[in-house]
Amino acid sequence: MKYYFFLLLIVTPIFGFTQKPKLDFNSIEKNLNNTESSYNYEKLIFKYKGFPKSLDSIEAEHLYYGRNFSDSIVSTSDEDFKTLAHAFKDNNFEDCIRLGKILYNKDPTNLDVLLILLRAYDTKHDENNFIHHLVQFRTLTDAIKSSGDGKSEKTAYVVNTIGDEYILLNILNIGSDYKRQNSNPTKDGMFDIWEKDKNTILYIKVLYLNL
Repeated sequence: MKYYFFLLLIVTPIFGFTQKPKLDFNSIEKNLNNTESSYNYEKLIFKYKGFPKSLDSIEAEHLYYGRNFSDSIVSTSDEDFKTLAHAFKDNNFEDCIRLGKILYNKDPTNLDVLLILLRAYDTKHDENNFIHHLVQFRTLTDAIKSSGDGKSEKTAYVVNTIGDEYILLNILNIGSDYKRQNSNPTKDGMFDIWEKDKNTILYIKVLYLNL
């Protein structure tokens, strides 16, 4: 996608985040499916859609990484998303909102969909919807930023998709002068190593939990 420049207008500062314990995906999946858990998906998504400011960091972590265990994922390779992306490319923001709402209802924690909706609502000067989705977007990206510090494989930032990796790079202001030099496979994902002037700068782990 070519719209990530818009991130510079809406992201929060990256400082002040401390690394939390290693992500426990088995626990996240179990909690999301447990109707008795305070981290049950239906409970969290109700807060996320209605009162996103009320979500704490653990709840945000469950929502963001819990997307790996959902059956309602919208992929950038799906025809519906391609139609949305085409409307965005054509600056057809009415269609962006109409189509984006449909995909949002199917996959509400999809960062690509949220970004397009943000841009569309900003262009249409719809402040209420823009701020609402901005809070959601920041909540999810804060979960990524608190997953590590990017200084080693052990403390790599953890993202769900390649698309989310590029969103993170833009948030961290990693520009075109940085190059992805290596990708090291692991049992549940891939470590991408980003370098500048032959010096390692950043480690990002892209998850492949459903393979």
